[in-house]
Amino acid sequence: MILNEALPATSGDMDASLRRTQGLAWRYTALLETLAGGEEPAGESDPSPVLLRQALYNVRQHEALLKVLLVGLATEERKADVGLCARQVETLQSDLASRLLILKEAVQSKTAVATALVFPHFTALARLWSGLQDEMVLLNVQEAVALGLQPFLLAQAQRFPPTQLDLLLQGSEVRSDEQRMAETAEERVDVKVGGQQQWLFPETMGNFSKLPLQYRGMCGFSLASRDGLLLPGNPSIGVLMHRDKYYVFSSRAAAEAFSSSPEEFVSRVAERARRCPELIQLLELHRQFSGATPYSEMAPGETLLVKAVSKSDGSTQTDTHLLETNLVTTHQWNEWELRRQALKLANLRTRVTHSTQTNLSHLRRDNVSQTFPPRDAACQTTRGSETNVPQPLVYLAGLRGRQGDPVVKTNLTTPVDDSA
Repeated sequence: MILNEALPATSGDMDASLRRTQGLAWRYTALLETLAGGEEPAGESDPSPVLLRQALYNVRQHEALLKVLLVGLATEERKADVGLCARQVETLQSDLASRLLILKEAVQSKTAVATALVFPHFTALARLWSGLQDEMVLLNVQEAVALGLQPFLLAQAQRFPPTQLDLLLQGSEVRSDEQRMAETAEERVDVKVGGQQQWLFPETMGNFSKLPLQYRGMCGFSLASRDGLLLPGNPSIGVLMHRDKYYVFSSRAAAEAFSSSPEEFVSRVAERARRCPELIQLLELHRQFSGATPYSEMAPGETLLVKAVSKSDGSTQTDTHLLETNLVTTHQWNEWELRRQALKLANLRTRVTHSTQTNLSHLRRDNVSQTFPPRDAACQTTRGSETNVPQPLVYLAGLRGRQGDPVVKTNLTTPVDDSA
């Protein structure tokens, strides 16, 4: 089937991506330890510690998300990892094959089979086939999530190319998380030196491996005192229980220093998370920063705190009688009252209703009309007008006759004032 081919391929791709991410995290950690120790890394230019820390936080978050896809969420109700998906597909396929075999034995070569005999088998087959389709959809979702995480890893690879990291790490030892835990496996916190603090060890507790470790299993001392360096903690050294929270450390010295004043180190880690908000999600610091949680509600088994809800006024109205009443208001206990009602009903049965129609009442009905009252309105239009101006009237005398006679000009135009 397609699932049998897709599941190993998806799991292999995620494993390869997880190994690359872990390799980058180990190299970034080694380079930050070199810079923190005062040693000059090899290479022409020194890398920025701030950029290295951001890259380390990014790859650690990428590693955590890939582990969720591969290993699954640590909840009792369900798991959505690739391994469980493969086991579920194997179970569904075996059930489907056995159900088909039973159905084949029930039908055999019969031309007609009772519905009650084969219908339950067809129902079970439909349910198994639907389960396989659901697993296919879940696998596609997991592949889409893993593919969506790839750009974050590629961005760090472009910022710090592998050749540059190899050059900077010349002469430095790159240790994996397993190697660091193996180096400190023999160390053990002295309970007497720890004072009043309570320490837990693997041999003193049954479910030691299932403890909800703070900071996602990272050392709180290195976070606070080594400029935000992420080092994996080793539970074999001892788990500090402080205010119902469990802390692990990378070395015995770090555990003893943290236990001397745990509140101070916890506040310093919280201050570091305020300056680097990406640590809130990476280290699961949602209890200190409840407003930054991306979840709207807490499901059973989850460790994240519910987002703070603002208060508001509310009111509730309840019915006066919550249950239905069984009181019969027409009930009568008096026998004579019951007789009177019976006589009234018997009298009504002998009555007949008569109706009469006259000419005036024939097809008469009420009519209603609605009118709007008149309103005053006015409009303005243009009007024509004219003016009467005097007509010019001038007479000239002496134009004809002898040369040299004077020309007389007489103006007979009526003045404007006399035009009326």
